Amino acid sequence: MALDGVFLNQVRKELMPLVGGRVDKIHQPSREELLVTMRTRDGAFRLLFNTGAGTARVHATRADIENPKVPPMFCMLMRKQLSGGKLTDIRQDGLERILYFDFDATDEMGDSCRLTLAIEIMGRHSNLILIGGNGRIIDCIKRVGQDMSQVRPVLPGMEYTLPPKEPRLSLLDDDPREIAERARSMSGMKLPKALMAVMEGISPVFAREAEFYTGRGRELTAAELTDDECDRLAFYLKKTAAELAEGSSRYTIIRTKDGQFKDFCFTDIHQYGALMITSEVGSACETLDRYFSERDRTARMKQKANDLFRLLVNTSERITRRTANQRLELRDCADRGRWKKYGDLIMANLYRLEKGAAEAVVEDYYEEGSPSVTIPLEPRLTPSQNAQRYYKEYRKADTAEKKLHGLIAQGEEELRYIDSVFDALTRAQGESDIAELREELAEQGYIRRGKAKGKPQKNRPPLRFMSSDGFEIRVGRNNKQNDRLTCKESEKSDIWLHTKDITGSHTVISCRGEQPPERTLTEAAVIAAYHSKARTSAQVPVDYTLIRFVKKPAGAKPGMVIFTNNRTLYVTPDEELVRRLSE
Repeated sequence: MALDGVFLNQVRKELMPLVGGRVDKIHQPSREELLVTMRTRDGAFRLLFNTGAGTARVHATRADIENPKVPPMFCMLMRKQLSGGKLTDIRQDGLERILYFDFDATDEMGDSCRLTLAIEIMGRHSNLILIGGNGRIIDCIKRVGQDMSQVRPVLPGMEYTLPPKEPRLSLLDDDPREIAERARSMSGMKLPKALMAVMEGISPVFAREAEFYTGRGRELTAAELTDDECDRLAFYLKKTAAELAEGSSRYTIIRTKDGQFKDFCFTDIHQYGALMITSEVGSACETLDRYFSERDRTARMKQKANDLFRLLVNTSERITRRTANQRLELRDCADRGRWKKYGDLIMANLYRLEKGAAEAVVEDYYEEGSPSVTIPLEPRLTPSQNAQRYYKEYRKADTAEKKLHGLIAQGEEELRYIDSVFDALTRAQGESDIAELREELAEQGYIRRGKAKGKPQKNRPPLRFMSSDGFEIRVGRNNKQNDRLTCKESEKSDIWLHTKDITGSHTVISCRGEQPPERTLTEAAVIAAYHSKARTSAQVPVDYTLIRFVKKPAGAKPGMVIFTNNRTLYVTPDEELVRRLSE
């Protein structure tokens, strides 16, 4: 994984100013996370410990993480043991992916004691362990019994032992030339694999970057390194180690062209060329916070709102099938004129027809030249009754066509509404956002209204941004908030924006009676595009108009409005711009 021992060493350096601070608050946002607020002379700082299989890490965070109403048992234990404790040191064994946080705390008897909180970052074996002064485990966020691991069980009361460790060379402490020569001695291996085999605490992305620099973009085999390539490798390792020691590292986040986070590292990354987008970040903690916050939020919301996602998908599929069937029925109704013509032709030829005939061959006076036409008949019915049967089919199809047009339009509107709720759910940032969406779906009759437990969740205000020119920009979090923002909380002279024919949030520029500059209008359009289904697209059309031209039709579903006098801007969503304007 990208969070290697070298990166963790840089995180430790950034967290060292917290030494001397005291534990103020402890929360457990999810089963695999712990959030510890430290109070220091410079203010409060929040430490996030995560032990997820693909997201394990520790760093200072500024992310808005919502906590459960009832704290889990592990959280209660941590509060009992560490509340008020003083952080005395943060240790790392070489470049192992383990950090030890030492605390001076007070036990139940009021005596001072030394506690250590160990965060082990080892993929699916990651864990957070509280160790007493006697070296025994008090508890851990993941209990590992003998049935799960006979090599290293982790249970309360057991003595804490270090994970198995292989002797390897360190990027920070050992001679780069020795590392390069050791890598060259690994026969049968590609250079990145060889580097990971001989070096402690490096990730695959850094090993590949070393190969990229050494071979000038070519793939290399370790045993076939030339002396010149070995010198280049040693130089690259020495340069990187010097940057880390001096604190001049360039932390990099790598994303795909559609905005998905791919990787991160503690140095510049050039190996992907134009295939990926790289962005520089100011610190190690900020890199982890930015990289994982969006992924964690999405995973957390999917877990907490899995039933809503399933409901919306099933509802959307059901409406789509129903509308498709109605369109087929409507197509059949287009032939209704034939039934009326058959009835008319039978009535015009009653004198020629007798009961019991299976068909009638008559002249079609509707067509030029009156060609003969064969009309199927029901032998059990009289000719007059057969004519009435065709008239009845015609009236039935005519009535169905009129109703089907309305039903199809209603189904399409309902599908757009479900799509808008789904989009809002994918962008939900906390339990209160999910609770509002549940309430909205209950009001619309899609789910049953559940019994309220405890205090009701407070509705969160709209998202707020400040343009570069000082104009406030507000964005609705869901359909009901979109209605309040557009129809009740904005002035008639404010500017309203929404992605053109694309599901998204209502966005409003508070104009204060002024005409906002073009730059503010463009920034608001970027924000509107970012908070829509087209977040990862380019050249997204965004309509804008004055609030006075936005109306909500009577009986329309939440978030549905009509507008006139609009113009359209084409913008590309920019996460960095949105993040900057929200700070």
